Amino acid sequence: MIVTDGLTKIFTDNKKKTHTDITAVENLSLTVNEGEVFGFLGPNGAGKTTTVRLLACLIAPTRGQATISGLPITRAGAQIRGQIGILTEAPGHYERLSTQYNLEIFARLYHTPDVKGQVEKYLRLLDLWDRRTAAAGTLSKGMKQKLAIARALLHEPPVLFLDEPTSGLDPEAARTVRDFIETLKGQGRTIFICTHNLDEAERLCDRIAIFRQRLIAVGAPEALRRQLFGRQTIVQLAAADAPNLAALLQALRSLAFVRQVEETPAPHGAVQLTISLSDPPAQNPAIVHTLVSQGAQVQFVSERQHALEEVYFSLVNAPAQNGGKL
Repeated sequence: MIVTDGLTKIFTDNKKKTHTDITAVENLSLTVNEGEVFGFLGPNGAGKTTTVRLLACLIAPTRGQATISGLPITRAGAQIRGQIGILTEAPGHYERLSTQYNLEIFARLYHTPDVKGQVEKYLRLLDLWDRRTAAAGTLSKGMKQKLAIARALLHEPPVLFLDEPTSGLDPEAARTVRDFIETLKGQGRTIFICTHNLDEAERLCDRIAIFRQRLIAVGAPEALRRQLFGRQTIVQLAAADAPNLAALLQALRSLAFVRQVEETPAPHGAVQLTISLSDPPAQNPAIVHTLVSQGAQVQFVSERQHALEEVYFSLVNAPAQNGGKL
């Protein structure tokens, strides 16, 4: 659905005598599948918004190519813009005009059949119908964001670009927007989301890309976790096992499938073991059997779940040189 090949954008600062070049996007190659919710994550200034502007045919690439539904962005800009919806980070509205009339203007620009019916549909879906006669400038920030999402969807585009869709929203408004995106996810649309909200990316996205001018890594969140950290089982032992810990560790390390065992203190004198394994569900029974046979008192067993934040900072601070594709 979205394919980029060596996509690059370089801006030249002509205000300086040296005509400094600034590379915003460098050699971006990736594929976003039809019906996929794809997260694009990176720090401020990473080039995420520039990438969206390139794919939406709002600016031209310096080199490289991209296609949307098979259409090249360098030759089919008008056609592509008619097939995508876009929510910018700071969407503007005609603030003196009513909420309803704002949408009607854009519905007509998109040659949307049944303008009034389509506008009503999205005003109701986004809980704005009761404010349809209110001037857009009187809406709260959350309502303005929902109005912008409605505007992006009026013409039922198969591809949707969302740039920081919940930025600056209060928790209730952000939840409403996320819930609506989940609804769209179930409709088979291809959704490309730029976000700083890692929990939001985890919840909404099928795959994510970590990006900082260049692509660092791309994959499903769980696949990225396993690539970086492997899989780990947490076993907590009672405090009474502390004197026998050396023998317990030796017994675990004698198991061929155990890659690493780390010991950390736990509350009330208990001992917590972090055990690196290739397949915890299959190997945990042997772990427990070994410990119990050594007289250990196992309080609980769980699999360690690394937060997406750990994945993000590990990759951003030590970017892969080969694009890190999974």
